[in-house]
Amino acid sequence: MSDGSPIEVDVLVEADAWSALPEAADLIVRAVTAVCLREAAELSDGAEIAVMLTDDAGIRALNRDWRGKDKATNVLSFPSPDVAREGGDPHLGDIAIAYETLEREAISEGKPVANHLVHLAVHGTLHLIGHDHEDGAEAEAMEALERAILAELGVPDPYAETEPLI
Repeated sequence: MSDGSPIEVDVLVEADAWSALPEAADLIVRAVTAVCLREAAELSDGAEIAVMLTDDAGIRALNRDWRGKDKATNVLSFPSPDVAREGGDPHLGDIAIAYETLEREAISEGKPVANHLVHLAVHGTLHLIGHDHEDGAEAEAMEALERAILAELGVPDPYAETEPLI
């Protein structure tokens, strides 16, 4: 965090498929930092987030083991428990993103893979700092925040209607 960033972001590449997007780690750091700059009140000194870049098999195992859903998904967020945060633990939590699902969704929605990755990193980070989309009002508020942060990063509105490529 000596570079003035409000957060330390550790990116761990666990799947070879990510070699198709060599700028992935830089994109994630930019996205997570943008969220944390906007939501700085939620951060403690020395705040950190770990992001694992995995594949569909890896995220499916996480989804099954932690959420009881035996299927791949695009992104999972694992916030640190409140008791850890209240105790001063600066680790906000972990995010996992699956390459194949990311790529498949981006193609089907007609979006650049890099833009979809930035969106998922923003979305996952917002979950780590307490945002959710369990009901309509929460979903609208979280989507509005995502749109604003993504606009700051030069990423088009991911919720705008687009023509699918396939």
